[in-house]
Amino acid sequence: MKKLNSIYIIDDDPITVFGINKMLKTITTCRDITDFENGRLALEGLKQRIHQNLPCPEVIFLDINMPIMDGWEFLDELVSLDIKERIIINVITSSIDPIDYKRWNEFRLKCWHYLNFKNKPLYKIEATDLTRVHLAS
Repeated sequence: MKKLNSIYIIDDDPITVFGINKMLKTITTCRDITDFENGRLALEGLKQRIHQNLPCPEVIFLDINMPIMDGWEFLDELVSLDIKERIIINVITSSIDPIDYKRWNEFRLKCWHYLNFKNKPLYKIEATDLTRVHLAS
């Protein structure tokens, strides 16, 4: 079982958050799984961790469509932060718009972090979703 120190779940749907939490328990041990309802709250939490010299989350599950700050806006802000560690970011969406996939691919090419693309609903989280990058699923 993979051991992680910190995971962020950024999604405004409580059912998705519940499901991800439940699936994570079957493949990882993690003492710090934090969920946020939107990108703004997650960004504030991330900046606070950086300010306190705490390690960044190793894995992020990031919804695209959320109020206040969506996933794309979060990624725009994230790439401008001075983060030394590479984060595995699982972009999750129920969108079937090809523009979202294209946008993910553009972020993937310019971003220091690893970006995966996952369609909702998530039925299973693989151990590889926590350790390496996939092109798409």
